[in-house]
Amino acid sequence: MATYHVKLLKKETIANDTMAFHWEKPKGFEFKAGQHCEMTLANSEVTKEEKKRVFSMAYAPFEKDVVTATRMSDSTFKELLKDFPEGAEVKFSEPSGDFTLHNADTTPAVFIIGGIGITPVRSIIAQATYDKMPHKITLMYSNNTPEDVAFMTDLKGFAERNSNFSFVPVMTETQAGEWNGETGFIDANMLKRHVPDISAPIYYLSGPAGMVQDMRKMLTEAGANEANIRTEEFSGYE
Repeated sequence: MATYHVKLLKKETIANDTMAFHWEKPKGFEFKAGQHCEMTLANSEVTKEEKKRVFSMAYAPFEKDVVTATRMSDSTFKELLKDFPEGAEVKFSEPSGDFTLHNADTTPAVFIIGGIGITPVRSIIAQATYDKMPHKITLMYSNNTPEDVAFMTDLKGFAERNSNFSFVPVMTETQAGEWNGETGFIDANMLKRHVPDISAPIYYLSGPAGMVQDMRKMLTEAGANEANIRTEEFSGYE
């Protein structure tokens, strides 16, 4: 399996406790929107386990940089990454993963996403918008507050440019009077407001493991075909 040496171009805060890292795209580094790779830091003072994490590519294949994003924490890996200087290098493994948009363009796609689980989904929606794909796509993206939403401006922009894409941001800790949109936890009633035929789409669930499990249960009880539910669990923030 190929290994790529990748240089950090810049880093930025994109939401509460959330940073995006822009990496120079190495020659021959090819991936499908929605895939991930393993990142290895070069620091020789930490254990193998402390310097490796798996990240989804948040930018699409057509975009210039490779971008990863993460919720920050006080783990050894995150502390090293936070202080990483521009121009320094990490290693990327060959991209892999099958959390990618289905081929049948007459079948709608519904993404139910929590928190930093948005990273592979931003890539998928960006590529679908760029390629003018005919898929009908709905994104229900749950966060505590608007300040916690990663890539809000990008997602709004895709919705403006792509008539096939509907963006539904959902806030769980913001009152209806403070937010002009959906509030509370995503449930069957909220889903039915945005998805007229529950049995029709292929569903993509991404986010904390507990949320993914709850959403799978909600969907099957609401009438979704369990065979049409695809998941990507972000099991930790360490």
